[in-house]
Amino acid sequence: MQKPSTADEIIALTDEYFEYIQGDYKMVPKVAKDSKTGETTLEKEWMRQPEAALISELILKLGFNSRQEFDDYESNSEFGWAAKRARLRVEAEYERRLHQQAPTGAIFALKSLGWHERGNIAAPQDTTVTKLQIEIIHTGPQLAGNEKDVLL
Repeated sequence: MQKPSTADEIIALTDEYFEYIQGDYKMVPKVAKDSKTGETTLEKEWMRQPEAALISELILKLGFNSRQEFDDYESNSEFGWAAKRARLRVEAEYERRLHQQAPTGAIFALKSLGWHERGNIAAPQDTTVTKLQIEIIHTGPQLAGNEKDVLL
């Protein structure tokens, strides 16, 4: 498979990939076990289970032979914006997993994609000294020093 030659091709292949990983199912009628009337409901019967989004699978789907080749294409191609968008869709899937019970794998994956914890971000190195002059101006009634100074 050759690399995409247009942005539309990247977008279409990315859409195909994300549609594929959603799995494949058919709706089948099921009779409720505790139903005395024999009522049926439709339930999903999976023929192919949903899969997690993986950056390496997406890169292969797009026709690249390595992540480095994809990174170079993303940085230097006129269609790099579409490749960045494809990568961002995978990152969004990982980000969704941060809200699940055990997000450790998603955290690791996002860090490998360049995400950082806030604690790792260095403070700005601004060395400009700014002087702040504060002047207190007393206005209004004089404040009472204690309870005995309060007039009712």
